[in-house]
Amino acid sequence: MNSSSPPPMPFITTPFILGHRGASAVAPENTLAAFSRAIKDGADGIEFDVRLSRDQVPVVIHDATLKRTGLIDRPVSEMTSAELQEMDVGSRFNQRAQSSRDSYTGEKLPTLAQVFELFSSKSGLLYIEMKCDADDASALAAAVAKGIKKFRMANRVVVASFDLSAIAEIKKNDTTIRTAALFEPKLSRPISSIRRLRMVDMACHYGADEIALHYTLAAPRVIKEAKRQGLEIVLWTVDDSKWIVRARSLGIKALIANDPATMVHSRNAPEAG
Repeated sequence: MNSSSPPPMPFITTPFILGHRGASAVAPENTLAAFSRAIKDGADGIEFDVRLSRDQVPVVIHDATLKRTGLIDRPVSEMTSAELQEMDVGSRFNQRAQSSRDSYTGEKLPTLAQVFELFSSKSGLLYIEMKCDADDASALAAAVAKGIKKFRMANRVVVASFDLSAIAEIKKNDTTIRTAALFEPKLSRPISSIRRLRMVDMACHYGADEIALHYTLAAPRVIKEAKRQGLEIVLWTVDDSKWIVRARSLGIKALIANDPATMVHSRNAPEAG
């Protein structure tokens, strides 16, 4: 009888876990600190938002104004990238997370280029959500595609948007860049199964490689149809570890989470295999 111990079972590293706006549960969202923390905590990558500044530079911020994260009520589109990079987006987080041991006062709002520079020395996937204002989808897509080419990030990036015309614009600029069509549930009424399947058709119509759904839209029939049409599936925003097993059974590529550390720990636990 062989008395040697069997080799340890490898971790099942699917689905990928992506930090939603970085590790936004424990660090100020959409900052270099949050992105670094997500990777440190074991995330396979990050998801973050970009908008155009007044001088047409892609900057990393979710909201159309700085009221919530930067403590001033000014539109991003009316400020230059230089002005935006002076904004303290860490102090508000400190106020909200009073029990946090880390102080993020002085944490700045980064540009897309600064994120690419950071990840030139870090591993990880980058999911870039384009936040389009009226009539700027084409300009934002061109600027994002230009940055991806400059930093040679095409093999690590997926560009997503709720504005499906914007992801079509990405493909016009560079067919090698992967794109994802974003969909969210309607607050007023539930979305029917037929409407959900229509989302898959729309994603394909606009040339998307992936479909990024709010987790409440992830019905098995929808997932099956997305796969049939050649789309990979990403779900957001998922902070319940019960989704790990379900994502594996459905063949989900990635889960986007506010607290990637907890989700990575759950995914890598032996009982999750």
